[in-house]
Amino acid sequence: MGDPLAKKHYSSEVVRREIADYCRGRWVALEGGALSSRVFLRYWRDGRPLTVNDANDVKILLEQFGGLNPRTIYGSVNIYRSISAKESLEDPRNIAYASPIWDIDGELSEWRGVIEAARIIVDDLEKLGISESVFIKWSGEGAHVHVHERCFSNDVLSKHNPLDIAYSLVGFVLERCREKIMDVVARYNSVKVENEIDMKRVFTAPLSLHRRRPLCCICIKPGEIDRFEVEWANPESFRHNVEWRRYSEGEGDEAAFKAIESIGGYGGWLNAANTAIRAVISAEGFAEAKQKHEVKGGGRLGRFQVMGLLQAARFYLLTGDLERAKSFGLNRAIFYAWAKRYKGEVSSRRMMGARGGPSKILYGERAFQLGDEVAFTSDNGWFMIGGQVQRPEDYDNQIARRIDSVVSYERAWQSAIEYLQKFSRDVLLNQQKFFKQVYEPVRDKFLEIVLARGERDERRDLARWL
Repeated sequence: MGDPLAKKHYSSEVVRREIADYCRGRWVALEGGALSSRVFLRYWRDGRPLTVNDANDVKILLEQFGGLNPRTIYGSVNIYRSISAKESLEDPRNIAYASPIWDIDGELSEWRGVIEAARIIVDDLEKLGISESVFIKWSGEGAHVHVHERCFSNDVLSKHNPLDIAYSLVGFVLERCREKIMDVVARYNSVKVENEIDMKRVFTAPLSLHRRRPLCCICIKPGEIDRFEVEWANPESFRHNVEWRRYSEGEGDEAAFKAIESIGGYGGWLNAANTAIRAVISAEGFAEAKQKHEVKGGGRLGRFQVMGLLQAARFYLLTGDLERAKSFGLNRAIFYAWAKRYKGEVSSRRMMGARGGPSKILYGERAFQLGDEVAFTSDNGWFMIGGQVQRPEDYDNQIARRIDSVVSYERAWQSAIEYLQKFSRDVLLNQQKFFKQVYEPVRDKFLEIVLARGERDERRDLARWL
């Protein structure tokens, strides 16, 4: 290990123990290399995922990759039942717990804005009944607000995947705090608050060094947040609260149920890639966030919701099956969000058309062909992607409810039907034509169509009354 600061810092038994206690059961990542050429590692040389179970494992990890000048250690959002092989990390059933974490970034010069945003989130969590299980990590240039993953009872965890709970709770709180956080980012331009919960996302481990700055990641409890100073993160004399381990089982249950009901769960089960539209509150994303989350009577519909709505209406017009239309709509919205994120790097195997009709089996899944577009279904007929089924109720949570927070969903649905009826059946059956001619022209202004229809209906009703 060529970095003198890292060598000295990680020689401490206290540092290694804190890292090990946090990382136990998590998929570990290690970052090192020169500042101009960083290296990010997640596997041992034999292909096994990196893991840490005790303080000695931390020492071995750093020694094994000492030639890369390791500096920062991370742990995954998920705590797994087993991390024996790469494949085990892809199985949602293998997730025992998942940590709700709010990611707050900012420049060091604006650290007070980061802390102010953290305070807003902590206060809202207290209103939701979560206080004992909350801690905050100062990572070096930003902060991570944590809810201890074990504050959810077995009853809740048996009903919902832990990652669904983590993603939903983070998004739910961000929506509740949006206006207050926007006020902070308006005054501190570098501050950005994100829902970064993802199947493979990692966060800095307690007492790990920052990847660039001579600071370490220290934990504080909510009662200390207003006294925090950056000097607490000095590796030579850090002030770190070991009570980050403290939690109250069941404390998060009510908030978890509310969050799941509001957000609908993690949207990115496709091949462990987060296909959901990520909630971002920042100076740069201020307008976009405002458009997507304003209440009825203002704002715009997000592209994810517009795609899901139009795809559902398309399926309904072509088949007459409303429930499967919902499943198809959410399925296609997830598919296109993933394709956009990975710039079209969709597996050619997955994109091959099924030439034998809707009942043909492809690669272990039932292929359904709508025109020239192929989607896959489960045995019960609902559409699925990456092993995750999209049910009608999932559409209601992730598409319909989001739309209804901006404008009446019923009005939006009828507007979608009327809009699609203007196009020929040939266009609706052609994947590329539908995207280019139907979806693309209205993806950012579909609300105008909905409102125009509403005004027309109101004038018609008034004429009838007169």
